[in-house]
Parts: sequence; structure tokens; C-alpha cells
Amino acid sequence: MVASSSSTRPLPSLFALSALILQPVLAENWNPRIHVNRRDYVAPRTTERIPRPLKARADTVKPGQPTHTVSDNLILGFEVIGDSGVSGQQLFLGDDTKVYIIDKVENNPLTINDHPAWASEYDLTTNTARPLEVVTNTFCAGGALLGTGEWLNIGGNQAVDALGVTSPSQNGSNLYQNSDGAFAARTLTPGEGAEWYDDPAQDLTTRRWYPSLETIETGRIFILGGNQYGGFVNNAANSNPTFEFWPKADGEVPVESTILKNTLPANLYPITHLIPTGQVLLNINLNAAILDYHTNTEYPLPAVPHAVRTYPASAANVMLPMTVANNWTATVMYCGGSDLQSDQWTSGMALINVAASDSCISITPETSNQWVDEDPLPEGRVMGNAILLPDGTVFVGNGANTGVAGYGNDTWVLQESYANNPIYAPLIYDPSKPSGQRWNRDGLKSSEVARMYHSTATLLPDGSVFITGSNPHPDYSPNAVFPTEYRVERFYPWYYNKRRPEPSGIPTSLTYGGQYFDLELSSDDLFGNIGNINVVKVVIIKTGFSTHAINFGQRMAELDHTFTTNAAGGATLHVSQAPPNAAIMQPGPAWFFVVVNGVPSVGVRVMIGSGKIEEQQILAAESLPESSTVTATADASPNHSGAYHASPLFSLFATIVVATSAWLFPLL
Repeated sequence: MVASSSSTRPLPSLFALSALILQPVLAENWNPRIHVNRRDYVAPRTTERIPRPLKARADTVKPGQPTHTVSDNLILGFEVIGDSGVSGQQLFLGDDTKVYIIDKVENNPLTINDHPAWASEYDLTTNTARPLEVVTNTFCAGGALLGTGEWLNIGGNQAVDALGVTSPSQNGSNLYQNSDGAFAARTLTPGEGAEWYDDPAQDLTTRRWYPSLETIETGRIFILGGNQYGGFVNNAANSNPTFEFWPKADGEVPVESTILKNTLPANLYPITHLIPTGQVLLNINLNAAILDYHTNTEYPLPAVPHAVRTYPASAANVMLPMTVANNWTATVMYCGGSDLQSDQWTSGMALINVAASDSCISITPETSNQWVDEDPLPEGRVMGNAILLPDGTVFVGNGANTGVAGYGNDTWVLQESYANNPIYAPLIYDPSKPSGQRWNRDGLKSSEVARMYHSTATLLPDGSVFITGSNPHPDYSPNAVFPTEYRVERFYPWYYNKRRPEPSGIPTSLTYGGQYFDLELSSDDLFGNIGNINVVKVVIIKTGFSTHAINFGQRMAELDHTFTTNAAGGATLHVSQAPPNAAIMQPGPAWFFVVVNGVPSVGVRVMIGSGKIEEQQILAAESLPESSTVTATADASPNHSGAYHASPLFSLFATIVVATSAWLFPLL
């Protein structure tokens, strides 16, 4: 692709294209007993051990310690580290040292090519921002990671002048030099000198503002919903109730979605998750469904209980870790939102006074079609961000206790903000804890920055959380109660200042199934206690594209492994490749962590799959050698608030009797 200095784009109506839109197939309600063919992905065990010398593998990485050092008094708290340059309405982690930030078109002080910038590259080593040129309006666009490693940013709003007013010129000849972004498909490849490319030849066929994106098994992007010309909530005349794919294939046309047609008006930014069946879980307004995009079939699920989770209710949402123990089964959790009916969004009521919901629900569609009530939040929250941490817990920050996402000039707003009462205190959710004990904020320190509408967050390779944004205004507003926010913070989990494992032999790429590989852990990596080998996990994480309380594509999967101990107090890990199913962990870059008793290594960027947009090769998982016998007790493990308790995993592993040889005899 080549950079485009201006964009002259066609303006077809969605309705003019209606003859080219495929109709959906109506189906019976979702029933996993009928619609799911489950299989076991755990690798077989064998008494045979095949030597895998590290010196024979040149394509490996050994992580070190975090390069960003902090004092112990910052652990479990926040630190302001820099300025984002543009307000962080959207962002993603591009590589080891770069976070890419996208704003809407507005009068940011940071400039490029004689106009305000609305995108930047944030350098994690220098804590400085470099402006990036974007020629189209990215306001409320969506984003995702392609299987090639490129990032895609889709859609947006019309070109605007000051205060977000639609410009008479839609081709860049205006105050902020921006063009209509609703059709745009922008791409960026992370790295030194990275730039956004916006080629009209790659545009969508329909206008999309507030769309959702999900990477599918081939590394292409599934694009769902949105509307055409903006607005607080959707309506029938403005809606785009279809899905399509990018890159476009010859002959493809948008496909109509029944659930989108039936969920007005709160159906912008539908919450989407690809599940291991290769289908997409949809949560939209008070409805939900499983979409089989291969057959254009929607299978309805029971109504979403307690609250709306989609924008503008904007609940925190996350797919919980897929592990060996749960056979890589996907459970998706939604926390917070707003208990409003469809007619209330446009009724004129003072939405800023609506109490946010404290309810949390989950669903595991591979095994059940029923919603499960999870532990409630300690207080109601809208616009929260849920971030997977490599220790298997979930960080939740940002948001407000009353109101909804959005801004406007209604009589009841607070300086344009539709929300009030920011929540400064974060939370940690631990899915391994018993029901009633999963939320924890003991020892956690509050931020001093209000993170309201248009706030974002992402995991970083060192295991800290990058947080920025907040801008409930149509244009740059530095003096408001909730100002246009540029401060960048890091949150430091309990493990941040711990000595990190430094495993040798992490590969730079993973296949779907295939030959296992070996990693080496020293005695230091096991904290001088061989018993800690029983609480080692190997995980891969996609950090996702963050906007509007969603991290599109965020997910975490454990890699199966066994181990062989050595006389020096260390061990060799025998690690399976990615599970042989590209719907568990889609193709493209991910972050690889080895976690010892909850303490993660620094993440290594690895390519999953072929690095191409194509049907991925699926191989049988090679059998793993049986593990050594280790009877030593693991160290007490942290409870993520600075206190410690006996490891719950140790009692499990202590009951497993393994061979007295390092690898000769099988598990009993």
C-alpha cells in the first residue's frame, strides 16, 4: 500500500447497496449439545524423550529483566510516566517498545504537516510521543490485528471542523485537513519509522462508525455493525446492520445481521469474541447470539440479564484464560454497564444520574447456553477496562460510577460529559478463587487521574498496564472538569519488582500443533526451590486493540507442558506448540510468558501461524515426555494484593505421583 495524502471516496447509501447484501439464515436457539463438537487438545504423554538441544535452534530468545525500574512504593499503584501527544481514544501495543495511539480529529497541541495530529507513536523507552499522519477522521473507529502482524483501523466519522462540526469539505480542504473516515481501512506495521497507510482502493463497501472487529482463523478481520453518520445511539435509518471481512475477497458482499436489526438503539460497538468452535459470540444491547459466519447463521441465546453491556453502557468485558485444565474452553465475562431499557436511551432522562450496574455475568457457550451470575463488583462501573495479566488474573480500571459513555449539549450534562463520579480505585479479579472471593483490591492504590469516556488500557511486555485517554468533549478541552487527557500512566502489579524468570529457548514462532520445544529454567528462575516447578505455566497473550471499554481480540491461552529436572536445581520444560485450533489463538503476533509461581518473565513477541492471511496448517500435537517426580513444596504464592497464602496449585500437583526417573516411567 502507499500513503494517501487525501481521500476522494464515494458516498453510497447503505440502502443503495441493499440489493447486494446477503440475508441471514434464521436458526433454532443455541444448544451446545447439538451445535458443538468438542475435542480434547491436551497432548498425549510418552515415556520417550527426544533431545532438543537449544544450540541447534537459532531462532530463540531469552528475555531479561524489565528495563523500566520503579521503587517498591509504586507497586500495586500508578505512576504518570509521560504525555501521549494525542488523547488516547484508541490504542494498541505494537512491539516491545512502542504503543500506538489514535484520537479523533480535534485541535490537539501536537501537530504534523501544519495541522493538529490525531495519532501518535509512544516510545516506552523514552516516554515520548511522535506524531503520525492520518488523513481521515478516526473518530470512534475500530481496530484489530491481522495474521500478518499488520494492525487494521476501520471506519470513523465524517470530516469535521472546530468543535466536531461536520465540515463542508469532506476531502481534506478544511480547518484540520481531514477527510471522511467512514469507509477507511488504515494499516500500520509496527517498528521504527512506522506510519499509517490509508489507501482508498482498500476501503470498505459501506460506511461504519462504531464498528467491532474480530480476527478470524485465517488472519482476516470480521467487521460487524456500526452506523453511517454518527449519533449518540443508533436508529433504523442510520444503522449498518451487516458484517463483512477485510481484506475483501472477490465477490464478497456485506451480510445482514438479524440481531443488529433487533437491538436498536444501543447496538453500537457490539461485543464480539471468536470462540474455539470458530463461531462468534455476540452480546448486543439486551440480546445475545452465536454467529456462524461460515453459514451466515445466527443462533439466539437467552436475553442478557441485569444490564446492557454494549456502548453506551460500556461494561468491562474479557474472555477469561483458556487453560490446559479447562481444555481451552472460552468463558466470557461482562462486568458493569447500565440497567436501561431501549426506550430510555432517547427519552430525555438525565442519564448522567443513572447508577452504573455492579453486576457481573459470564457465559461458556461451548458447554452451556445459560448466563451465570459472577461475583458482583464492589461498586457499579461503566467504561471500565478489563486487562488480562500473565499471572492469570484480570486488572480492571478506568470508568465512572454514574452515567453512560458519550458527550453532548443536553441540559443535564457536566460540561458535555454524560458520566460523573469517576472511579479511581482499580480491582483485581482472580478466576481461580472460590465464588465470593474473586474480586480483590486489598493494598491497591488509586490513580489520581479521572479516566472517563474515551479512556484506554493495554498490557505491556513487562507485565505492567499502560493507561491513557479520557476526553468527553467534541474538541480539545484542557480546562474542563474532566479535561482532554494526555497523561500516560502505568499500573504495577504485585510481581513487577520481583526477579523475573529468564527462560532460554523461547521460539520466535509457533505452529498449530506439531513438534514440542524445550525451554531451560535455572535454579534462579525457580527462586532456588525446585518445588516451584510444579506451579510453572507457559502462556501466550494477545493484548488487543483498546477502545470504548473493549480490547478487541484480547485473549490468553496456556501452552501444555511437562518438565525434566536437573542436578543443578533447574529444569527443562517440554512445551507444546499452540493448540491445534486457530480459533483458540488466531494467527498473528502474540506475547509469550513463562510464569513461575505467579511471577511472569518479560513477554517475548512471537508469531503464531504462518504469518500470512490464509488457511492455517493444523498439525497433530506431538506427545510430551512424562514429568519428573518433584515432592518439594512450592513457595507460598501471592494473593495479588501483597499478602501471601499457600499455593492452591501445590495441593493438586502434590497428589500427582510421577516416575522416580526424570523421564523413563509414566505417570500413574
